[in-house]
Amino acid sequence: MNTLSILGSTGSIGCNTLAVVRANPDRFQVLGLSARNRIEELAAQVREFHPRWAVVESEADVQRLATLVDGQDCEILWGETGLTRIASDPAVESVMSAIVGAAGLLPTMAAVGAAKRVLLANKEPLVMAGEWIMAEAARSGAVLLPVDSEHNAIFQCLPDDYRVGQPVQGVGVTGIVLTASGGPFLDRQGDLESVTPEQACAHPNWRMGPKISVDSATLMNKGLELIEASRLFAIAPEQVQIVIHPQSLVHSLVQYQDGSLLAQLGPADMCTPIAHALAWPQRIPAGVEFLDLLSVGRLDFHAPDEDRFPCLRLARQAIESGGTAPTILNAANEVAVAAFLDGEIAFTGIPRIIRATLERLQPAEAASLGEVMAADRAARETARAALRDSDRRAQRS
Repeated sequence: MNTLSILGSTGSIGCNTLAVVRANPDRFQVLGLSARNRIEELAAQVREFHPRWAVVESEADVQRLATLVDGQDCEILWGETGLTRIASDPAVESVMSAIVGAAGLLPTMAAVGAAKRVLLANKEPLVMAGEWIMAEAARSGAVLLPVDSEHNAIFQCLPDDYRVGQPVQGVGVTGIVLTASGGPFLDRQGDLESVTPEQACAHPNWRMGPKISVDSATLMNKGLELIEASRLFAIAPEQVQIVIHPQSLVHSLVQYQDGSLLAQLGPADMCTPIAHALAWPQRIPAGVEFLDLLSVGRLDFHAPDEDRFPCLRLARQAIESGGTAPTILNAANEVAVAAFLDGEIAFTGIPRIIRATLERLQPAEAASLGEVMAADRAARETARAALRDSDRRAQRS
């Protein structure tokens, strides 16, 4: 029986994780759950899985949840302190890191520092502070397991004795191929200026939250995954190729020095990588349908259009610049995507805000995690200033 905390249990990854737990009740015991503002959903999870702890965002939500789960033997915590508790408590063996955005960094670091088995579904901590996370894992002995479908696919294509953080060149790898669906606008004709949030969130293959759906539409998601892959597998960014694969059935590939190209295929269902990471090195039922190759018929691959989707180029430039550039990129993207979802800027304004932020801030080497967080705050302030400048220009026109 593996004890588990889920950071972000009401999001798509969290709900899929609980679906895998539900399908394997004799293998996992849920000790901790957390949610930002979906209190009713969290309450339903508490009543079903009977965790020891539940974490809400603010102190004001504690009583609200307590009322909804009256009679349950569950300690209700709140804020960063609560997240750190369920991520690092000695009773917890595995931690699913699924909080969207930079908010997941500190609890993920707490889990890594406490030598947990950390299932990484949130790419932003690795983008922001990947070097610190990998170094802390090496120090503490934490086991890192990628859940993002592409990075989990890469991991599955590596030798059984490979451990995340080791240079993949040491096992004969010469390159990694990250596949991208291309998002909802892959075949859209004309400019993307008039794209609505609803259209951007209508992913053709995956059901995801709004932020990651917009990232997929801009291809920033693939840029963040490029940075994540370079951190997880200790490989140079130029050895990571990105290809558009509209069917989303080949989740990524690994190229070996003997000419072999190994791929992991499966349905577009996050339960597969979640089940793999939860049970690794064993395999368990994920509750998904098996892939029928005869019904698929064909698999297509082509190069991404970085002129039409410039976020991908911005991400590659950030990892090549190094230092705090990926932190700045991630923070600016979060601000810009939120502004787009709120109707403040056009879809094409997202890369413009990110580019302006990167141009206004000089990346530097961070000597501590505190300096990483300071760079994140500075980037958010700069991105908001760029938003205000953009709004003033729009008013003048």
